[in-house]
Amino acid sequence: MSKDNWSEGDDVNGGVLLEKKEKTEKPSLYRVIMLNDDYTPMEFVVLVLQRFFGHNHEAAQQIMLHVHQRGVGICGVYTFEVAEAKASQVMNFARQNEHPLQLQLEKE
Repeated sequence: MSKDNWSEGDDVNGGVLLEKKEKTEKPSLYRVIMLNDDYTPMEFVVLVLQRFFGHNHEAAQQIMLHVHQRGVGICGVYTFEVAEAKASQVMNFARQNEHPLQLQLEKE
């Protein structure tokens, strides 16, 4: 640790070094939003929600139906890096399977 993170205390006999407390902020969270389309099969959406977002079958079906009925749905909430990685993985998987599935990131 560099000396910049330490300050001298009030001890007259040589100075006591005290560590400075640095404030760390919690990282911002982002929602991974799935958009409805008329071409991606519902079964594929359920598979994606289970494989990439860790939902059980029942939860994945409920999210898929929400996306289907309302046009959008939340797949999960993550730090930016994790959300971006998951969205990229899903988009690549969808393209490999020739589906036009779309995801967006939205700051919470």
